[in-house]
Amino acid sequence: MEYPADTALKARIKSYELAFRMQMAVPEAVGFKEENEETKRLYGLDQEATKPFGEVCLAARRLSERSVRFVQVYHGTGTNAWDSHKDLKKQHTEQAGKVDRPIAGLLKDLKQRGMLEDTLVVWATEFGRTPGGEGANGRDHNPYGFSVWMAGAGIKRGIIHGATDELGFNAVENRHYVTDIHATVFHQLGLDPRRLEVPGQKRLDIDYGNPIKEILA
Repeated sequence: MEYPADTALKARIKSYELAFRMQMAVPEAVGFKEENEETKRLYGLDQEATKPFGEVCLAARRLSERSVRFVQVYHGTGTNAWDSHKDLKKQHTEQAGKVDRPIAGLLKDLKQRGMLEDTLVVWATEFGRTPGGEGANGRDHNPYGFSVWMAGAGIKRGIIHGATDELGFNAVENRHYVTDIHATVFHQLGLDPRRLEVPGQKRLDIDYGNPIKEILA
């Protein structure tokens, strides 16, 4: 190397080397040839409706097995997949039918492999839907009351924490700001949310959130 003391150059070379190793590892990590038919059925790979998301969930498990620390699984591509401003009953029924079996398969698979104890699964969204109609058969965005569920990694099983009003519009019982969710995830990962800082950008105290202790085992 012509400039052996250049730390910026060393860092860039290391990043390129890491990118290469990641690219070389991907085909094996997300390939399912070694998975048996029972596992594939568990994730719904034998059904047309559940196969696409089932493959994503199975890939997530395989990445987790290979020590990938954070895996994001996303569902809802396409126009109005979950954003049901119209035909809510029809669209949500269809979308739920695509994800229910793969999600259950992922949780069962993680548990039977002994991975759920130290794997935190978080199913979240940006917002819920309003109880009142939008147009003839749709629902608008509702940021005032919606649900998130977690499993594994020290989360209590079978617990429901919080509730909305009788209309399902506003959270009224055990209300939490969204950063409480963040703080709970950090806590279960052994991280201090108050150390998450962007240099030069002061955060409001509410932005740190507090772990939701009631749901922790």
